[in-house]
Amino acid sequence: MSDHPSLDLLVDGDWLGPEGRTTEDVLNPATGEAIAALPHATEADLDRAAAAAARAFPGWRRTPAYDRAQILRKGAQLLRERVEPLARAMTVEQGKPLAESRAEIMIAADIIDFTADEGRRTYGRVVPSRVPGVLWTVRREPVGPVAAFTPWNFPGVIPSRKIAAALATGCTMVIKPSEETPSTVLAIARALTDAGLPPGVLNVVHGVPGEVSARLIFAPEIRKITFTGSIPVGQHLAELAAKAGVKRATMELGGHAPVLVAEDADLDHAIATLVQQKFRNAGQVCISPTRFYVHESLHDRFVDGFARAAEALQVGDGLADGTQMGPLANPRRVEAMGRMVADAVDRGARLATGGEPVGNRGNFYRPTVLANVPEDADIMNNEPFGPVAVTAPVASLDEAIERANRLPFGLAAYAFTASGRTAQRIADEVEAGMIGINNPFISMAETPFGGVKQSGYGSEGGTEGMDAYLVTKSVSQS
Repeated sequence: MSDHPSLDLLVDGDWLGPEGRTTEDVLNPATGEAIAALPHATEADLDRAAAAAARAFPGWRRTPAYDRAQILRKGAQLLRERVEPLARAMTVEQGKPLAESRAEIMIAADIIDFTADEGRRTYGRVVPSRVPGVLWTVRREPVGPVAAFTPWNFPGVIPSRKIAAALATGCTMVIKPSEETPSTVLAIARALTDAGLPPGVLNVVHGVPGEVSARLIFAPEIRKITFTGSIPVGQHLAELAAKAGVKRATMELGGHAPVLVAEDADLDHAIATLVQQKFRNAGQVCISPTRFYVHESLHDRFVDGFARAAEALQVGDGLADGTQMGPLANPRRVEAMGRMVADAVDRGARLATGGEPVGNRGNFYRPTVLANVPEDADIMNNEPFGPVAVTAPVASLDEAIERANRLPFGLAAYAFTASGRTAQRIADEVEAGMIGINNPFISMAETPFGGVKQSGYGSEGGTEGMDAYLVTKSVSQS
């Protein structure tokens, strides 16, 4: 595409193109066509980026938090002003409908705004002394240069949480976005650069993921890593961080979000809410509702209503008017959906709707509902990360909670009930880092985002998201 933004590296304030570097094609998932060539960082580029982050760190940490916030807020405003071309580029690279891309750019700007102001409030404290004449203080200081690794499904929101928290607290960063969706992080970096961000504070690199991550994690300049992605990759990077010097790590990993629909739930409200949330971004969302445990008195009606609503969704190119669900990000996701659906049906699940690719061009898959799915089906135990909802009837709230907690994941969960007592039990007993009861609004700029068990550790977003980028220092002075 001649109008697609330039895809470069950003190293120490310099925009570096493909000259002398290996490149890979970025593909449009709606057509399979190449839209741009993305340069890979050389080892020298990666070393220079880490060194630049280290060199910029002392000056950036000394920059008053107020001044850091001003740059971040100006960058956020530039993103808002540039939303239309940025949203179009996101849709072309990632596939989501244009309306979702616009919303994501605006949310990313809101995250940067909120976090910029929180950076001005990273207070320490004075501790009442037990010893006369001794002053005890607790200080919060930036951890240092950070290496960040982000996925393809939300190329604006996820990087903005990491970039904003690091920069607002006085850290510097080298970030490697997904090579499938690189333009949005580059747009954030351009906006911040145009807003006055000094060279080296934020660096953007691309390349073979395993090679880039190992080079950066073992770089002596890097003090912390932050990763969003799959559990196996997160486990590997956490191991590297430990071997590289017990470096601090934040891990936001996969989930398999259960939904508990109680006997007294408003069924129409639950269906309308959950269909929209399930098929947002074609189900390629780590907090997407996936395992639906519905009280047996409502189960069949729930499946029928959910399947009808899923069938009514308009599937197509994210740039086309009226599209409600775009393609999957790559052919791997289409193949995974086919395997998981076939396995579930072989084990006795009922295919209520969908279960097949759409067309012969691009990575389209029909919104799918599987009913009465047995617990030994692959899709009940591994996150599909696609447009497939799976249901099972339950006889009681006790059974629903037990089955919701059965897996070693705990990122998000949802529930629908008219009972305050039931809602409180779910809030107390369901093992997840985020729970939405009667609504899907579990992720905002002001709230922490993170999971428990194998879904990772550490939070991003909200006031809590600042903690990962700060070290605590206790000082006793007399």
